[in-house]
Amino acid sequence: MTDALKRLSDEGVAIWLDDLSRKRITSGNLAELIDESHVVGVTTNPSIFQKAISSGDGYEQQLADLAARKVTVEEAIRMITTADVRDAADILRPVFDRTDGQDGRVSIEVDPRLAHNTAATVAEAKQLAWLVDRPNTLIKIPATKAGLPAITEVIGRGISVNVTLIFSLERYREVMDAYVAGLEKARSAGLDLSEIHSVASFFVSRVDTEIDKRLDGVGTDEAKALKGKSALANARLAYEAYEEVFSSDRWAALERLGANKQRPLWASTGVKDPAYKDTLYVDDLVAPNTVNTMPEATLEAAADHGRVTGDTVRGTYDESRRVLAAVAELGISYDDVVQLLEDEGVEKFEASWNDLLKSTEAELERLAPTEA
Repeated sequence: MTDALKRLSDEGVAIWLDDLSRKRITSGNLAELIDESHVVGVTTNPSIFQKAISSGDGYEQQLADLAARKVTVEEAIRMITTADVRDAADILRPVFDRTDGQDGRVSIEVDPRLAHNTAATVAEAKQLAWLVDRPNTLIKIPATKAGLPAITEVIGRGISVNVTLIFSLERYREVMDAYVAGLEKARSAGLDLSEIHSVASFFVSRVDTEIDKRLDGVGTDEAKALKGKSALANARLAYEAYEEVFSSDRWAALERLGANKQRPLWASTGVKDPAYKDTLYVDDLVAPNTVNTMPEATLEAAADHGRVTGDTVRGTYDESRRVLAAVAELGISYDDVVQLLEDEGVEKFEASWNDLLKSTEAELERLAPTEA
């Protein structure tokens, strides 16, 4: 079942699971996926935690304890989510040690309501790193305009970062620049650069969802022929940008001091359109030194019938540019699409966080001890 996943790993693609829950930890399922399915990391986001905690499975005792202490709902959520991340990090610690810190990572996101506040994002990242207190944690910071200087500041303090919600090639270059600037700050502060790691989460499927919708609106045969091609083109050109940035003289100076490249991470790799093969964003985004974070259904599909045929990214750049140019010629604005997706991404995580606040508050009230 996992031959395809092994081939994927052998091609230099780190397989991370895009899901976490207490049940997955306590049942041994996460350890099983590490042992049998080549999973070497875990990503979380507000939507994942909202789903996990709202299920109630495994959280009742901790919620009852928190209710007895009369903590705020925000504190309760932080205690619950950081406990899960800490436990997952411990399970992944052997992978972290074996890969010299490159994999074996668990990501946790700053409060999405802070996405447009640089100072608050930095403060939250520091707090999360302190709360989890595991070296194999990545703090997720969104790639908003306010997020960019936060990335530099947090990296400069020696905290490893997963930059999330990247949709545009221009913003991706800004993210890489923010990372490199952060490493330069860390170097000036005398920190060991070899201990700082980062991934840049470049979102895939949502690009096709939005552009395909607009291609359907155009309705011509030419437009229909372009469906399902934009997301791959966008991601492949992101890898081209990665190759350029991390082969520069500026980077070489840091690499000599032990700095680690910020790996591209393919996020949102579950296929949304049933007309496309369910392993599309796995099979067709194979390149060295990348991460693919998959929901469990995509992981299972890739294990069962994924077709790993070697590098499917390098050598595609000219064709990828032609795809995006053809979409633009039909009157579909790339800049408009990627900005919309970034705005929607932040809004969706905020909505999930607010739902989590409401459901957790209700549980705390339900479990609060009655006064004698």
